[in-house]
Amino acid sequence: MWVKICANTTLEDARLAARAGADAVGFVFAPSPRRVTVQHVREIALRLPASVERIGVFGEASFDEIAEAVVSADLTGVQLHGAEDASLTTKLRSHFKRSQPDLRIIQTLHFHAGPEEYASGSTRPIPSAPRSRTWVESLQAAAADPVLDALLLDSRTAGASGGTGVAFDWASARESLIEIDNRLRVIVAGGLNPLNVDEAIRVLRPWGVDVATGVEASPGKKDSAKVKAFVVAARAAADALK
Repeated sequence: MWVKICANTTLEDARLAARAGADAVGFVFAPSPRRVTVQHVREIALRLPASVERIGVFGEASFDEIAEAVVSADLTGVQLHGAEDASLTTKLRSHFKRSQPDLRIIQTLHFHAGPEEYASGSTRPIPSAPRSRTWVESLQAAAADPVLDALLLDSRTAGASGGTGVAFDWASARESLIEIDNRLRVIVAGGLNPLNVDEAIRVLRPWGVDVATGVEASPGKKDSAKVKAFVVAARAAADALK
């Protein structure tokens, strides 16, 4: 089970995730209370174990902005949110084909649901409206993208497209995943925490999990006990499925 602790803002928190056994740490370059700069991430990256993946999270950024951040911040992967150019993943793979052939490219896909899906402060899965054609078509398109390494399933609220602390309807999402011939590794995010990650893994059977707000002590500051508990719970849930 691949585990990513996202939205790190300090070296202390990134090292905490690494010591807890996380495979990857994430840094948000998109507009967010947890947004960091390229230079700040570079200073952190240079002090992390080489074995820990460093994933940059981007919103509606241009190819040039992302490519520069990968090099300058010493990233090993990118996580794409927003309405990027459909050819962006291909451009990134081609650009880094020689210099960084193992660059991990992750596309975020938000589970589509009706307005009733979101409840302020909720961290439990909320029943959603029936799956829309747009959701299924988006899922199929991502699965058919030959350069993607993984697909990250996340929730969305009226005010945020990531780091919402709100879970989506895992059971309905699982139905969609079963319906397609999905060669992609699936990563689950959105509303996860040490208490519910086992259920998310049991229902969706993903390749990986991603958490940000669910292991925080306060916005932008990780809680050591929660980070450790999350990693332990995720690994245990994955082992139970073997």
